[in-house]
Amino acid sequence: MSRIDETLDFVPIRIAVLTVSDTRTMEDDKSGQTLIDRITAAGHQIADRKIIPDERDRIAAQLRAWCADEAVDVVISTGGTGLTGRDVTVEAHRDVYEKEIDAFGTVFTIVSMQKIGTSAVQSRATGGVANGTYLFALPGSPGACKDAWDEILCKQLDFRHRPCNFIEILPRLDENLRRK
Repeated sequence: MSRIDETLDFVPIRIAVLTVSDTRTMEDDKSGQTLIDRITAAGHQIADRKIIPDERDRIAAQLRAWCADEAVDVVISTGGTGLTGRDVTVEAHRDVYEKEIDAFGTVFTIVSMQKIGTSAVQSRATGGVANGTYLFALPGSPGACKDAWDEILCKQLDFRHRPCNFIEILPRLDENLRRK
């Protein structure tokens, strides 16, 4: 069963938060702020925070920039994961991924089903890895951000979580780039 191993030290990581929206500003970005509040309450560091319009190339460029930045371990985006024409965050993430974390979307759907029932089918939450950096795309609602953080990410981004977690393998994500 999953648990926190209190005998291990907490390892803070550096997380960048990206809100994808044509209309939000820092003052009214509730989803981005929900993530910021939860990340800092958990003891992690905010590496950066930005708001970018729903433009695939700009989203992918920002993801790549953060993946190239050694001061960023994880990127969490919120918004643009729906089904409308302007929802291109998932495509932008997949443009950047080296490997997709297929089960992240599945587990997010299971969590969402418990909260919003069959409306969960409208989400395309996704996760992946690029250049040794974890990337997660969440829906643009504060509730979805709470659910993803509280039920999945806070555990998987905690080195003490057992039986396994994303942080313990973080140093090995880009090992293929170091091989000669």
